[in-house]
Amino acid sequence: MYVCSCFGVTEAQVRQHAEDGACTPRQIASACKAGTDCGGCVRRIQALLGRGACPRRELIERRPPVLARLDDAA
Repeated sequence: MYVCSCFGVTEAQVRQHAEDGACTPRQIASACKAGTDCGGCVRRIQALLGRGACPRRELIERRPPVLARLDDAA
């Protein structure tokens, strides 16, 4: 089923880009242009991405806060 009619992007393509590491609609847009023309598909892309695990998000959450790193450097 098509998610983005403007660029002919399917659900399967969005899911594949998500498996490849795209965690946000903006990252999906960078990978396949979906959501960059009329914007009507952005909510559907958000729904497909859900709030599941995101490797990049998990890495960011594991890092200490920036201020803590500055305190350690001092």
